[in-house]
Amino acid sequence: MLLDIDLGELPDEPEALYACAHLANVACGGHAGDEASMRRAVAMCIAHGTRVGAHPSYPDRAGFGRQPMQMAPGALRASVGAQCARLRDVAREAGVALAYVKAHGALYHAARADADVASALADGAIDALGTGITIVGPPAGELLAVAARAGVGYAREGFADRTTRPDGTLVPRSEPGALVTEPAAAARRALELATAGGFDAICCHGDTPGAVAIARAVRDALDARGAGGDASP
Repeated sequence: MLLDIDLGELPDEPEALYACAHLANVACGGHAGDEASMRRAVAMCIAHGTRVGAHPSYPDRAGFGRQPMQMAPGALRASVGAQCARLRDVAREAGVALAYVKAHGALYHAARADADVASALADGAIDALGTGITIVGPPAGELLAVAARAGVGYAREGFADRTTRPDGTLVPRSEPGALVTEPAAAARRALELATAGGFDAICCHGDTPGAVAIARAVRDALDARGAGGDASP
């Protein structure tokens, strides 16, 4: 079970988050991130033995990638490929290979529901990184099916610091109760997901209030259960 954390998004991001994560999903220019932030993120991953993954999004820095966008599949594929390639090149300079890709925000949710979006996302990632990748995404939906057809790995993801609707989709951030900000509650949620089956990764967000305390509590809970660190989908 991987603890993956969305990182490389904020200028004052605590290094402690990299120490907690098994996998860092690093913003690569679509919603956040630039060459300097990517270099810092890769360096922090190396320092703490954390795996590096690409975190592409719709090209929407103004909306932090959290607003739906309409893009032609070819344009979306090119955008995702370019973002992944930027991080790939930074990581390669540091001697690190990228093996994971997780979409951010609105693109993540669109790829669950829309086969064309899912295909464009997967194809763009494969264009930049090859077929040896593991896509991190929702436990059901179009992206899972696309990854299976493409013959790439897939890690089914749950969220420790977010609440979900009965259909498994996340409660929108605009609604009350969408965020889980109490560390013990996040840890309990992570353990529930880990024991329920059907998940390979547990996510925390680097921009959730109290992110370090949440990530530490979740990592400690997974480690105590013996559920941490397995990268196998």
